[in-house]
Amino acid sequence: MRLLVLLCLLLLPLSAFAEAPRILFDEGHRQAFLIEKEGPLQLSKLAGLFQQHGWQVGVSNGVLTEQTLAATDALVISGAFAPLSPQELDNLTTFLQNGGKLAVMIHIGQPILPLLHKLGVDVATRVINDPQQQPNGKTIDFSVSNFQPHLLTEGLEQFNIYGGWPLQVFEQSGKAIARSSAKSWVDIDNNKQLSPPDVVSSFDVIISGDYGQGGFVIFADDAIFQNQFLQDGNRKLAENLISWFGQVKI
Repeated sequence: MRLLVLLCLLLLPLSAFAEAPRILFDEGHRQAFLIEKEGPLQLSKLAGLFQQHGWQVGVSNGVLTEQTLAATDALVISGAFAPLSPQELDNLTTFLQNGGKLAVMIHIGQPILPLLHKLGVDVATRVINDPQQQPNGKTIDFSVSNFQPHLLTEGLEQFNIYGGWPLQVFEQSGKAIARSSAKSWVDIDNNKQLSPPDVVSSFDVIISGDYGQGGFVIFADDAIFQNQFLQDGNRKLAENLISWFGQVKI
């Protein structure tokens, strides 16, 4: 049986492999959660989902060079703990201008802030608390169901966030497509409860936009696609991300 499968693969034209879209996961900026590992916090199921949809999945363990990015259609930067260099930021700009797609999932904002600012997006330094629809009784873990029409939110009823940061657009290239509820709040005085200094508002948690011939999406949380959470609405969001990635502009 294995010989038959191998023979079938050998008989496929080379174009069948060349035409498969390519997704690259950045693991060169001190990421802790990786696609090669199977634990609950890892991203192997997300990588597997891409493969199920016909994508070639790769990993970058080093510098994001212009050549590295030119060889892929889409890039994921999830949970970076180290900043990108100025040259990497320039390479990413070229990648997007040439039609590439980028997804950023934030674990902490500071390392990724220069990249976000290039995309016209800012991130706060306090996490969102939302008293509505808590999956596990914690106000920093909450469900999101406030969406704007977009391929990323198509058919999506809700998804869960497990510690997310308020995002904000400061340039017209991006727009918020998902927000927390109007009762959500940020713990300004850090006393772990809603009190007078705190800010109560609906906060942006997904921002997407065009950049040159390409596009980007920023997620306020990097846990949303981890193995233990890749189910129900979070899985649907991942499938929508794959569809959105597939719309690479030429």
